[in-house]
Amino acid sequence: MSNLPPSGEIPRGAIRFNTDSNKPELWDGSQWAEFQLSTPNLGTSADTQPGARGVIGGGNNPSVLADIEFFNISSTGNATDYGDLTDSRGSLTAFSSSTRAVFACGYSPGDVNTIDFITIASGGTAENFGDNTASGNNGARYAPSGVSNSTRGLIAGGQAVPAGTKYAEITYVTIAQTGNSVAFGDLTVARGDSGACANPTRGVFAGGSPGNNVIDFVNIATLGDAQDFGDLVGDSKRGCHGGGASATRGIFGGFKTPTILDDIDYITITTTGNAIDFGNLSATTTHASACSSVTRCVWSGGYRGGPSTKSNLIDYINIQTQGNAVEFGDLTDDPHYHAACSNGHGGL
Repeated sequence: MSNLPPSGEIPRGAIRFNTDSNKPELWDGSQWAEFQLSTPNLGTSADTQPGARGVIGGGNNPSVLADIEFFNISSTGNATDYGDLTDSRGSLTAFSSSTRAVFACGYSPGDVNTIDFITIASGGTAENFGDNTASGNNGARYAPSGVSNSTRGLIAGGQAVPAGTKYAEITYVTIAQTGNSVAFGDLTVARGDSGACANPTRGVFAGGSPGNNVIDFVNIATLGDAQDFGDLVGDSKRGCHGGGASATRGIFGGFKTPTILDDIDYITITTTGNAIDFGNLSATTTHASACSSVTRCVWSGGYRGGPSTKSNLIDYINIQTQGNAVEFGDLTDDPHYHAACSNGHGGL
């Protein structure tokens, strides 16, 4: 440590590297003291940054709910109250950017075309975004599916009460703005209750009601109709089977055929082809919701273990590692027909 000025000439806050201890030191005005250097997280996904959140909104228990809850996807533990939607409704969908979560449509009772949003990192009551303006039923529908990349969110399919009409229409919004949705194209098959996920370029929709195992996809940045992707594993699958994704792999789980299943299927989003078996949820599950980071997919609530057994369970898988789901924590309520999204999914 030679060639240093006398201690009286060293300015307070000066830093040196001690070659004897191989550690940095800070001059506090009277002595050199070791200190720790922290390395900033240079990852690009919200999953690797402090505060990455999954948010869950609406649902039934048994009446329609306005509740919003959240949890940190990269850890484990119970969900925490966030606030409320602008109105109580179930059978809605959700999608998100890295800052906003958008909740669309649903049943309140009666089909609604409402779209509202929250700022994910904050808490409180949702704000009005606009209306779904699909042509069928004035855009009002329940059980549509939602996908998004960092800028654009899509609302696809859905059903109407009481006639049971199924829709193929896809509309979209620009997430950073507010306003009514705009026509995008159509699914290959009219249906509701589809699972959905996205990477930054593709949105994928899987299964749905009436029972089918169809998987189709769109290019999120390009208006137009969906194209065939492949099929889910096994028989026709429906029942709000939540979806999640990394940038390359899409996950679907929690099916009804009408038997309730514990299956988890996966696809490689960047290609086309049939889904492959991934593993199993912790119980047979339907009408749960799912959201993801680029590393984890998390399911919450729904009916678990039976067609009328409501649950507040949260469980998760690591997207890149095939296997069974493990326990994450609990919701504050036990909703079903709710919606979930995150600020760290594979579409961002």
